[in-house]
Parts: sequence; C-alpha cells; structure tokens
Amino acid sequence: MTLTALNTAAAAHHFPIRVYYEDTDAGGIVYYANYLKFAERARTEMLREAGFHHTAMMQGDGLMLAVRRVNAEYLRPAKLDDALEVATSVIGLGAATIELDQSIRRGGQELCRVVVTIACVGRDGRPARLPAPLRAALSAHLPS
Repeated sequence: MTLTALNTAAAAHHFPIRVYYEDTDAGGIVYYANYLKFAERARTEMLREAGFHHTAMMQGDGLMLAVRRVNAEYLRPAKLDDALEVATSVIGLGAATIELDQSIRRGGQELCRVVVTIACVGRDGRPARLPAPLRAALSAHLPS
C-alpha cells in the first residue's frame, strides 16, 4: 500500500510481521525491545512504498530521519510464530518532525501501541526541514 492509498477511513499503512525465535525470550514471548524494531520496519516500508528511501535522502539531500521520542504501551504479549500487523498513521507534522501512531496487532487485538516522533536531521546532526515532497505526501494523510 502506498501513502496515496492511505486516504481511507483507516488512514493507515499496514505491514505484516511474523514473530521468529530470535524475537522472543526464553518463554517464547516477544522481548519488549523487539516491538520497537517491528515499528521501525513498518515506518521504513511506509516511506519506501511512498517513494522515499533513507539511502536516497542521505545521498541526495544529506538528510536522515532519526527517532527523537518514543512512547510504547505494552498491552498483551505476542508469541513465537504469531502473525502480526503494524498499522502506522501520521498524526502530526512539524517543520522538521513527523509524529506517528503505530499499533501492533494480532488479528484485531492490539498488543502494543507506539507513538514516535521522527526528526529530520542533516549530516551535522542538526535539525533540518522535511523535504517538500515528503511533507506534501504526509500532509495529505493527517487526520482532519
């Protein structure tokens, strides 16, 4: 699904994840930090499907996207072999930031909710304005 297809009632990008042995602790439960990895993969794929690749941003514009803030709420455990889905929605844009709401689900059951602020930074690590094409693509999918 591309960002242009996000203009639906759900207004979310959906990304499937399978829980592998490496994602779990000794009890077969997903280790808490791995939910953040799942969310990162989903964010990256959302941007990639919209035509924005991290490597192209770095090489072309000298810009990178870095996590500035993350808040995770763990509601229920995911387990070995579970088929999960990460739903990612744009909930805010600043001059140099993107705020996303991410829900990690098994079936219709929410397991983890992640709210993350991504900052656009230059090679020097200082904040930089979001590229206009990226801003336009994300702005179209902000909630009304």
